[in-house]
Amino acid sequence: MSRIGRMPIAVPAGVTVDVAENNTVTVKGPKGELKRTLPSEMEIKLEDGQLTVVRPNDLKKMKSLHGLTRTLIHNMVVGVTDGYEKKLEVNGVGYRASKSGKTLTLNLGYSHPVEMTDPDGIETVVEGQNVIIVKGIDKEKVGQFAAEIRDKRRPEPYKGKGIKYADETIRRKAGKAGKK
Repeated sequence: MSRIGRMPIAVPAGVTVDVAENNTVTVKGPKGELKRTLPSEMEIKLEDGQLTVVRPNDLKKMKSLHGLTRTLIHNMVVGVTDGYEKKLEVNGVGYRASKSGKTLTLNLGYSHPVEMTDPDGIETVVEGQNVIIVKGIDKEKVGQFAAEIRDKRRPEPYKGKGIKYADETIRRKAGKAGKK
């Protein structure tokens, strides 16, 4: 059995889970509502405040879908209760971030400022001039938008300039060895 797939998902108070036909799961909670169509082979059962995912057989494809389905539902439940956030740091002389309305403006050493608009369901917050926090209820969208921001100027290994995740460590390289 899949170790992750067979774990039950506790549905907290204030969260409603609805499983429609074609395994369309709708999760409503205090932070919002998420809807997703999951693999139709998996059987999703809701019994006394717990969700369980059961696979039909032990084919390799079913085994891989089992854990995935359970994790996707769990991420939806956590998203509508707590939400997700990713923290990014902007490092470099003259590199900074600012926010006005739904537009995030990044000065990253290019000849022009880079402007990004928050997608639906995602909110960005700028702390100081060099910390960006991406918040939302959909884990996938939060991670994707954070990755898109990071891609505007990835951290480089010599001086560490660029946008990096707060928990990321950059492997530094030694520069050119000078003459003595």
